[in-house]
Amino acid sequence: MNQPVSSSTPTSQAEWQALATNLTLEGRAYLNGAYQWAANGETFTSVSPIDGRELASIASCDQSDADQAVRAARAAFEAGIWSQLAPAKRKAVLLRFAELIEAHGDELALLETLDMGKPINHARNVDVPATARAIRWTAEAIDKVYGELAPTPHNQIGMISREPMGVVAAIVPWNFPMIMAAWKIAPALATGNSVILKPSEKSPLSAIRLAALAGEAGVPAGVFNVLPGYGHTVGKALALHMDVDCLVFTGSTNVAKQLMIYAGQSNMKRVWLEAGGKSPNIVFADAPDLKKAAAEAASAIAFNQGEVCTAGSRLLVENSIRAEFVRLICEALKTWRPGHPLDPATTCGAIVDQAQLDRIIDYIGIGQSEGARLVEGGQRILENTGGLFVQPTVFDGVNNQMRIASEEIFGPVLSVIGFDTADEAVAIANDSIYGLAAAVWTSSINTAHKVAKALRAGSVWINHYDGGDMTAPFGGFKQSGNGRDKSVHAFDKYTELKATWLVLE
Repeated sequence: MNQPVSSSTPTSQAEWQALATNLTLEGRAYLNGAYQWAANGETFTSVSPIDGRELASIASCDQSDADQAVRAARAAFEAGIWSQLAPAKRKAVLLRFAELIEAHGDELALLETLDMGKPINHARNVDVPATARAIRWTAEAIDKVYGELAPTPHNQIGMISREPMGVVAAIVPWNFPMIMAAWKIAPALATGNSVILKPSEKSPLSAIRLAALAGEAGVPAGVFNVLPGYGHTVGKALALHMDVDCLVFTGSTNVAKQLMIYAGQSNMKRVWLEAGGKSPNIVFADAPDLKKAAAEAASAIAFNQGEVCTAGSRLLVENSIRAEFVRLICEALKTWRPGHPLDPATTCGAIVDQAQLDRIIDYIGIGQSEGARLVEGGQRILENTGGLFVQPTVFDGVNNQMRIASEEIFGPVLSVIGFDTADEAVAIANDSIYGLAAAVWTSSINTAHKVAKALRAGSVWINHYDGGDMTAPFGGFKQSGNGRDKSVHAFDKYTELKATWLVLE
């Protein structure tokens, strides 16, 4: 499908469903500039969490496909057809790539929704623009990043340049398939590397489609490859490959730890990891607008069905307002009721697959058994549709020793924890193996500054939740990983520093 599937974005569920009926789904790997099935001939089935319908057969790549992709990527890199291209020329190709993503926005959004279960309104108006924006911003920045001159004696010149690493393997998660892919591939390609993208087996369709758009934009054959498959097969093969120079990953902390082991067992490849989160959202009694804080706290746990690494899953509330704030949260969650993802009015879609739904339901049971008070939701619903839906859930009376407060659930389950002082709030917030994000709600600039500075998190938002744009780096502390996506800081992950010395006669 080389042309946009629609000249005007659908505005009703019926229109989106009609578009889905006519959609051609590609399930093959993209290798060295062409689609092809896995060398072993094996496939797996993409199943929609909306209604259990089989969408497409997907190539199940393994070691042989990884070897072939790495050879193609290395050959392209050594040939210099991309790596030695002027940054301004790489920029032009990537800008064209962003334009094509926007032109095919309806198609890409539909792939995300059918494959992963998120509301079509979010896929079309959040994910697609954010994907194009990430590629466009990175492209615009690459020809504005300069090398350095070392402070040398008068008869010497020390030049410090940034060189592309070579072959980059990017393993991305299923919750934001396009955005997470863009955050990895855009700076890797912009800096001149060849890239092999391994999308999650739970949501590979949009990544497979992006490959063809990249080729149409002018990315040369071998420079960008997409290998669908399982983590324990093709993912492991890439992580252990002796000719992969850099491995970047977003996903769970347990998998991130395993990838570090694989890197050490192979060639000590550079490894950059964006891992789990259990982010604290801290609301003080003097928050400037409690109703707004509650609305954003509801969004922070229910958006994308809670399948978000930065989800505000621990809500820390000053005890003097806790009862009132819990009431406001429950009221705000009324606008986050699960519905059919192809209905543009739906705000909360389907859970990605049965295993993830079972995990969420199990944790809801764990919370009740641990003594937390269930005050909202907690049930699977809409079972008659064949889809995987669960109500946004709120537990009050939670403490950090409970598993629902300490372990990443990756679903719409909120744990409310009370506190009395700022020091207590900081202690509770930092009492976690994770350190991805946090938020602070207060009218006091002193409190905001002191608490934000004390929080061990990569991003801290004041009087809002989940803000920022491409100009600021994104990543975590502790077991949330060492990676940094977005901003010019992302370029550092994909380049080596080379010092060149010239002694003058």
